[in-house]
Amino acid sequence: MTAATKPERFIHTHSAAVVDTATGGVLGEITVDATVEGYAELVEFANGYPILRAWAVEGTGGHGAGLSRHLLETAEIVIELDRPKRAARRNGAKSDPLDAIRAAREAMARPRLGTPRSGGERQALSVLLAARRSAINASTEAQLQVFSLVIAAPEPIRVRFRGQKLAAMLNTASNLRVHTSWDTETTSTVVALRTLARRAHAMLKEARELQKAIVTIIRNWRPDLLEEFGVGPIVAATVLCAWSHPGRIHSEAAFAMLAGVAPIPANSGQVTTRHRLNRYGDRNLNTALHTVVRSRIQYQPTTRAYVARRTEEGKTSREIKRCLARYVARDLYRLLENGASAA
Repeated sequence: MTAATKPERFIHTHSAAVVDTATGGVLGEITVDATVEGYAELVEFANGYPILRAWAVEGTGGHGAGLSRHLLETAEIVIELDRPKRAARRNGAKSDPLDAIRAAREAMARPRLGTPRSGGERQALSVLLAARRSAINASTEAQLQVFSLVIAAPEPIRVRFRGQKLAAMLNTASNLRVHTSWDTETTSTVVALRTLARRAHAMLKEARELQKAIVTIIRNWRPDLLEEFGVGPIVAATVLCAWSHPGRIHSEAAFAMLAGVAPIPANSGQVTTRHRLNRYGDRNLNTALHTVVRSRIQYQPTTRAYVARRTEEGKTSREIKRCLARYVARDLYRLLENGASAA
């Protein structure tokens, strides 16, 4: 028996369907509140069916996180189903109960089943990374706005920034003062520039504080990652969030596919050596691996020698980087699986 749940995003409920694994038939449906009482009601509802069951939960790290934790604490089998394949809907029918049924059948059709990511250190890193990413994005947006405003600023203001790079422009803008003799346009421009520059600095400071918290967790959990060439705290945290715990990802090939660095065959006819760029998977993890690759190409002698050798063989720079990213994925996966214990 498979019990699938579909969280309803805006009204804070979960829709669930019980599906027979032998026939795919629907045995029962229910909608409960996304609360501890609702979770208990859902488990009690499932107890009315065969006891051997598994739960296919969409969004175990988001809207389904609370339910997933409740089920795991009660020794239930939880299957992660973040993005099930959507079958063609008959006559365009769509509802959360229908999606729950489709999720259950999707879980039964999959050759391999994923388990939810762990909490603890992994979840702590995830929320800190999200907060840091938000701070960096806010700072970047503010910096770009400062640059744009300086270009269109009145000449008495613009002359103060002439010849400066962006970092110096931010310092200049944050120290601007309003003069009573200025007209409305000049005064408003100065106020906007000063506000945006100070916001950019504040967000950068916030990002640095969040990064310190990230480093503390990694050093206590998996300091061995930081010893890898090119792996800094943000890369390490990103990798740990994607990997989560030993056994969750069944092979290094699966980890490479998750990271979007596994080549996708693109064969046709007698051509059997073509591969397509993999644009799927966890794009944050993909970016982290390519960050390691760029660092090693620039600073690691053995990697530079590899690049030179492969270049002589006729490989392009892009192809070489793809190969290196695959090697990095393999090495990190083996380190993660065989290193320190999970949280």
